[in-house]
Amino acid sequence: MTSESGRIQQQPAFVLHSIPWRETSLVVEFFTAQHGRLPLVAKGVRRPRSALRGLMQPFQPLLIGWFGQGELRTLKSAEWQGGIPLLQGRALFCGFYLNELLMRLMGRDDPHEVVFQAYQTAMERLAGGTSLEPVLRAFEVSLLRELGYAPQLDREADSGAPIDPAATYRFEQESGALRIVAGEGNTVQFLGKTLLDMAAGHYEDPLTLSQSKQLMRLLLGHQLGRTDLHSRRIIQEISPL
Repeated sequence: MTSESGRIQQQPAFVLHSIPWRETSLVVEFFTAQHGRLPLVAKGVRRPRSALRGLMQPFQPLLIGWFGQGELRTLKSAEWQGGIPLLQGRALFCGFYLNELLMRLMGRDDPHEVVFQAYQTAMERLAGGTSLEPVLRAFEVSLLRELGYAPQLDREADSGAPIDPAATYRFEQESGALRIVAGEGNTVQFLGKTLLDMAAGHYEDPLTLSQSKQLMRLLLGHQLGRTDLHSRRIIQEISPL
C-alpha cells in the first residue's frame, strides 16, 4: 500500500544483506514482493534497545514500511510474520547462496513477484528439511526464466521441435538446446529427459539432478562472469564434511 506522501506500508519482504551505516544504523537490502530489491536505511537498529534489532535477519518473512524518494530510503516499520523455522546447517548456507544470486542478478527497484514467491517457497522447503539440491535447481530455473536469461528447455533451439527425451543435446548460451549428431567432438551433453524434467520442475531422477546442476552452473556462470559466488565456495568446502 502506498500513500500520497510517498510512504509505503505493509509490504511482504525478506532481508538479503546488510552493512553497518554510521554508528548505530544499517543499510539493509530487502527483497520485496511488489518493489523488488531495494536498500533501506534502518536507523538506530544497532542500539541494544532497538525494537527492530532482532528483525534484521535473513530468511524470515516480514511486513515492512518505508518512506523517501531517493535511491536510499528509510525503513519505518517491520513486523515478523513467522511461519518459517530458522535455517540450520547446510540449509543455512544454501539460503545465503540464494540471497547472493538475487544480489548479483536482480537490479534494484525491479519487481518480480514470481521470483519472490519462488524465493519464499524455497525458504519454506529449505527449513522443512527436504532434499536441498532440488530446491536450489528449481529456484535457479525460476530466477533465470523470470529475468529472461533462460532459453527454452522443452524445444530444440534450431528447429523449434519438441525435445526428444531419448536424444542427447548440447546447450548454447544465447540459443538453447541443440541436438548432438554423430561425429561431434567432446562437449558437455544433456539427456533430453533432463531438459524436460527441468522444464516441469521434476528432480526425482538422480541423473536429472546431476545434469541439471551442470547446466545451471553453465547458465549462471554466463550471467555472473568470472567472479564466483562466495556462498558457493563455502558450500563446496563444507560438503566433504
